[in-house]
Amino acid sequence: MPESAPLQSPNPLAACSRAQLFDRALGAYLGLAIGDALGATVEFMTPREIRHQYGVHRDMIGGGWLRLKPGQVTDDTTMSLALGDALLQGQQQGRPFDTGLMAEAFVRWWRGKPVDCGNTCRRGIMRYLADGSLQGPPQPGDGGNGALMRNLPVALATLGRPECLAPVSIAQAHITHHHPLSDAATVAFGQMLHALLRAPAPPQALAACRAIADDLVGHFPKFRYQPYPGRATGYVVDTVQTVLHHFLATPDFEAAVVGTVNEGEDADTTGALAGMLAGALCGAQALPQRWLGRLERSTRMAITEQTSALLALALGA
Repeated sequence: MPESAPLQSPNPLAACSRAQLFDRALGAYLGLAIGDALGATVEFMTPREIRHQYGVHRDMIGGGWLRLKPGQVTDDTTMSLALGDALLQGQQQGRPFDTGLMAEAFVRWWRGKPVDCGNTCRRGIMRYLADGSLQGPPQPGDGGNGALMRNLPVALATLGRPECLAPVSIAQAHITHHHPLSDAATVAFGQMLHALLRAPAPPQALAACRAIADDLVGHFPKFRYQPYPGRATGYVVDTVQTVLHHFLATPDFEAAVVGTVNEGEDADTTGALAGMLAGALCGAQALPQRWLGRLERSTRMAITEQTSALLALALGA
C-alpha cells in the first residue's frame, strides 16, 4: 500500500476546531474501550451460541472466558495505552517515535500481568527480552490482529505529520507481528482514523474511509469484505472484513458495535476496532452513556489524559 498521504490539507485543524478534534479523538479511544469491554463477554463464542444465550448481546455485563468485571477492558485497550505512554515518553526524552521505548513499554505491560496476552504478542515480547531485537523475521504465523488492535495512539500522535503514520505503525507492529497483511491493515486503519478525525463532516469522512478500504482490497484482495464472508477470528483478514462490513454498512455507533460483537469469535478486538472507527465518526459526546458509564473509571481517566497529551504532541502544542 502507498504510505499515508495528507488528506485535504496538511493542517489537521483546517477542517475542524480543536474542540471538535478532541471530541472525535476521544470518541475513537473511548469507543475502542467500549467495544473491547462489550465484546469480551462473547469472545470465542459462535453467533449461534450468542443468540442462544443472549438473543442480541448489547449489555456490558463482563464475564466471558476471562471472567471480567462489567466495564473491564482487555489487552486491546491496555496495550494501546502502553504504546501511547511510549510515544509520550519519546517526546519527553527527545526520542520521538523510538521503537525501543515501545518495546520496553510492552515489556512493562506484560510484566504487569494483563488479563490476557495473545500468543504472537507474547512471543515477540519474549524475543525482545532474549536478544533485544525490535523485530523478528517475517513469519506466516504473524498474520494476527495484535498489531492492528493497539495502533490508535500512533494514529493520534502522527496526525500533524501524516507521512510518519506508515513507518511508525509498521515499526510498532514488527515488535510482535511481521507479516504483510498485518502491516497493510494496521496502516489502512490508521489512515481511516486520520480521515475520520480531519474530515469536515461525516459524509466526507465515510467517503474517505471507503476509498481507503477499496485501496486496501485493491492491493490485497484477501481483504475483500463484500459480500461478507462471515468469519471474525483473530486472523487479521477476518478481523478487517468483519469491522469494515459492520462499520461501513451501519456507521451508527451502537449498531456498528453491536453488529460486530455479535459475530463472536475474537469479539473483543473486532468490537474495539469497530468502536474506534464509529467513535471517531460520532465523537465522545455522542457515545451511549449506558456503556460509557460502565467503563472502569481508571480506564476512562487514562484514555482521556492520554488522548489530550497525544493530540498536544501531534499539533506541537
